Amino acid sequence: MSMYLYQYSSVCFLFKVCGQYVIVPETMRKAKKKMVVMHPLPRVNEIHPELDSDPRAAYFRQAENGMYVRMALLALVLGKC
Repeated sequence: MSMYLYQYSSVCFLFKVCGQYVIVPETMRKAKKKMVVMHPLPRVNEIHPELDSDPRAAYFRQAENGMYVRMALLALVLGKC
């Protein structure tokens, strides 16, 4: 099971809900041990920084893996592989 936070498509909607949906340490204590928190980054007050050290926080690994995929696609398009 994953909890996926998505980027807001509307700036108006962002300001309307900003700060109302925040994952805090208490949320994670109540969550299942196998739950994964994913986020496309950058985070804007949706995830408390204290969660960065939680092994279920996958957003930095997610961003790193995305970088490697983009690098590979660019190399493929540019004929470098």
